[in-house]
Amino acid sequence: MEDLRTEGLALPVASERLLLRRFVPEDFPAFAGWHGRAEVYRHLYQPPPGPEAIRAKFAEALDGPFAGDGDALRLAVAPGQGGAALGQVKLQIASRAALQGEIGYIFHPDAAGRGYATEAAAALLDFGFRGCGFHRLFARLDPENRGSVGVVERLGLRREAHFRQNDRFDGRWGDELVYAVLRGEWEARE
Repeated sequence: MEDLRTEGLALPVASERLLLRRFVPEDFPAFAGWHGRAEVYRHLYQPPPGPEAIRAKFAEALDGPFAGDGDALRLAVAPGQGGAALGQVKLQIASRAALQGEIGYIFHPDAAGRGYATEAAAALLDFGFRGCGFHRLFARLDPENRGSVGVVERLGLRREAHFRQNDRFDGRWGDELVYAVLRGEWEARE
């Protein structure tokens, strides 16, 4: 029976312009720079975390588990030629038994409009399927986040669900979209 590979992973992952790598302590200023911004969190149905919560998130990004359901591998996304992290990607185990995972990405607004999120998400999907052995990967998105919807649509993920008013933040109801792709579909696109 197939199982996920969660140890001894071949990291970092390189794409044409980017490097997806484990976080290092020197990444904290950049990490805090995007996690502390309201415009980054407006589509996540929560306020930006305070300084202590950002430190806790960073500690988890540095050394969080990636073995069982709910665990996530968080990687810094940096320019391939070196430099400060531009954002992060997340690969979360939704169901180890069913080989299902969730992807996510957050970038500093200054990095928007350059295709970094699409390139990083493509590299993460490839890593999730080939490096870890997932069967299905999905992303959950706010429909109002047109940039993020564009990322998954450019990558060929299929829209599987539109949940109406399933979340509420700051007195306002919000919808959620679910996009997904199967390993065979991802591999067939090449």
